[in-house]
Amino acid sequence: MKIPDDLKKERGIKLTPSELMLFEEEVFNRYENAEIKSPVHLTSGNEAQLIEIFQYVHPDDWVFCSWRNHYHALLHGVPRETLMDLIVRGKSMSVYSKNPKMYCSSIVGGIIPIALGVAKALKIKQDESLNKNRYKDKGRRVWCFIGDMTFETGIFYEAYKYVKNFDLPLQFVVEDNNLSTNTPTDVTWGSKQEVPEDVIYYEYERGYPHHGSGNWVLF
Repeated sequence: MKIPDDLKKERGIKLTPSELMLFEEEVFNRYENAEIKSPVHLTSGNEAQLIEIFQYVHPDDWVFCSWRNHYHALLHGVPRETLMDLIVRGKSMSVYSKNPKMYCSSIVGGIIPIALGVAKALKIKQDESLNKNRYKDKGRRVWCFIGDMTFETGIFYEAYKYVKNFDLPLQFVVEDNNLSTNTPTDVTWGSKQEVPEDVIYYEYERGYPHHGSGNWVLF
């Protein structure tokens, strides 16, 4: 995994891989016990990569990601109890937070245009602030985490081109488990595209099923 040279570390991360995994284990157990009556998408295998990436995410940055988002929320500063409450209430696939700024979507690629719009607005605000010799939001950026399946879609490439052409403060991160739901992504698309150098990219092996615990749960 390569971090672009224009990024700098913004904070230290106190959470450990073990703490992240223990959180998901609790979600797994509560789902198995029928306490969570809605879909969940559990994460494992990418703890170290996300801990490294979130050192470069400022606490005031915007974070957008998909339905597999529990680690991202914890690392961005969403309190553990708040996140667990959202999950138990059926919001696992659409975790949200105003402070820290985090928004997620269960629609494949659905978060990309929203992240792009926020980055566009942030760019306008930053330009206006500089013209007035103010520095509000200076250096802040938007982070958009997507899977390898979404990376292959047209909506990513349209957004990426727009970000490049208008120099928007948006950093894409591709999280590649080589699965489009349960089918290998290279089988789904016939091949996989090369990742641009300014896009953060890492591979990992998914430790949980695509959805749920892999067992039938009676509510």
